[in-house]
Amino acid sequence: MERLEALIAALLEENQRQNLISRPSEQQIWQRHIADSAQLLRFVPRETSGTWLDLGTGAGFPGLVIAALQPEREVVLVESRARRVEWLERMAEGLALPHCRVEGRRLELVKPFPARVISARAFAPLDKLLRLSAPFSTKATTYLLPKGRSAAQELHHLPAKIRDVFHVEHSLTDAEAGIIVST
Repeated sequence: MERLEALIAALLEENQRQNLISRPSEQQIWQRHIADSAQLLRFVPRETSGTWLDLGTGAGFPGLVIAALQPEREVVLVESRARRVEWLERMAEGLALPHCRVEGRRLELVKPFPARVISARAFAPLDKLLRLSAPFSTKATTYLLPKGRSAAQELHHLPAKIRDVFHVEHSLTDAEAGIIVST
């Protein structure tokens, strides 16, 4: 909890300098950003080893929250915007997250490695996200993709062969939102 409290304090301060989260969502930061990110852990047993890859992490959601809750887990945050990269690096160091690494470049430029979990929140449309993340995916990879209200619709637009690998779970923090999860 101390890490999460420190993350929130730093986020609210940094949000005055750069738009990390929307101003209205500052009032619901615990539900909208922290709990919304943390809920993804229910799909990954704690004993699951391997790297968690968070695509387009932005302000660190969900990846930085996951790293704060499970500091022993290797978490790689991919973010291409320089100011956000600097902030994420300061946060990983300031929160004492030695297994949290920031890749400050576009995903296409990151050297592929096998990811045990791939998450992305507001990164790209589902078909593009799957295409870009394919070099990091193995048969053991779990995809956790919060997609809001568009989850079922985005999944429906995939070819059946790919669509059958995923299903939609309801978000615990927003009754109308869905999370696309690989089976």
